[in-house]
Amino acid sequence: MSPWIAPIPLSGQHVQLVPLSQLHHDDLVQAVRDGELWNHWYTAIPTPEGMVAEITRRLDLQAKGSMCPFAVINPATGQAVGMTTYMNIDAANRRVEIGSTWYRQSVQRSPLNTEAKRLLLTHAFEHLKCIAVEFRTHFFNQQSRRAIERLGAKLDGVLRSHQINPHPLAVGALRDTCVYSIIASEWPNVKTHLDYQLRRKHETTQS
Repeated sequence: MSPWIAPIPLSGQHVQLVPLSQLHHDDLVQAVRDGELWNHWYTAIPTPEGMVAEITRRLDLQAKGSMCPFAVINPATGQAVGMTTYMNIDAANRRVEIGSTWYRQSVQRSPLNTEAKRLLLTHAFEHLKCIAVEFRTHFFNQQSRRAIERLGAKLDGVLRSHQINPHPLAVGALRDTCVYSIIASEWPNVKTHLDYQLRRKHETTQS
């Protein structure tokens, strides 16, 4: 476990992020079935049958100090609706990546996702004193790229032929990885922007 990033809960109005455990398994199986998310060839989302292994994988990386995984909880139901992590933890340079994120289809594009990123970024910049936070996604994952750009992250570049895609629907395909980041000096404006987005989304859901 990284001595720099401890697995602590982060709470907001629309979402709670709690340290991941196998106790979240059943909720996460139900969540991933909402939209059959594992069928997206351009991203790595576990199948219902593979959920135990995926939770174990993330907890093993936590034990090695390279990941801090969370279950994403919907406060309205108390159920886990997805996963997110701090990953590729670089304590020496105070850098992290926010990634390996997925949510059940019914809560996508809701205030829950925006506030989850707000909580993770606030903790990274204001408590961990990060100099930069990265986001990475597949070139063809247009939904993820738009969501990252809406946060205010900037495209650093594209790692071409970065990885071999292991998805059974894309055997042999190569992944071009888009690398985005927010740096510490940009955080005050990004925070203001996220707060504005959250107010707008809250007003929309209340109307």
